[in-house]
Amino acid sequence: MTGSERATPLMTSDERATVESWLDFHRHTLLLKCAGLDDAQVRLASVPPSPMTLLGLVQHMAEVERNWFRRILSGETAPPIFDASADTSGHDGGFDLDPGVSFADAVRIWQREIDAARAGCARHDLDDTSPFMGTEVSLRWIYLHMIGEYARHNGHADLIRERIDGATGV
Repeated sequence: MTGSERATPLMTSDERATVESWLDFHRHTLLLKCAGLDDAQVRLASVPPSPMTLLGLVQHMAEVERNWFRRILSGETAPPIFDASADTSGHDGGFDLDPGVSFADAVRIWQREIDAARAGCARHDLDDTSPFMGTEVSLRWIYLHMIGEYARHNGHADLIRERIDGATGV
């Protein structure tokens, strides 16, 4: 997931390839929302009282990737990435910034989680389920949830980016 060229989601394919291409489209969109900004800019909060930042969104999505694909789908025991005191059964966290974590570090960690997610998903069918909150959740449901999660946060990222330098779109 590098570079500025984002692939258009597949328009005539099977269900799995379609949802995977939409998820990749949204992953790449978040990266593009941050393109060209320096470490100080990605740390700028949106509008008070919200502390939301582009760096926080990237960190959060790394946590979300880990939670849904590694903890829930694959059943791994994986500690929080950015907040060791976070409750792994609840909110995904990642929004709090650490001065020792650069944007490049956060992107590498996020990419590592995306790679792990892809590897884990490759071992499952869309109808495969995993335990979640006293019921079962399918990989199909997780994919659709992740598309919605990224779409919502990409909207946040668009507003934050516009506040930083006036850039919109992508």
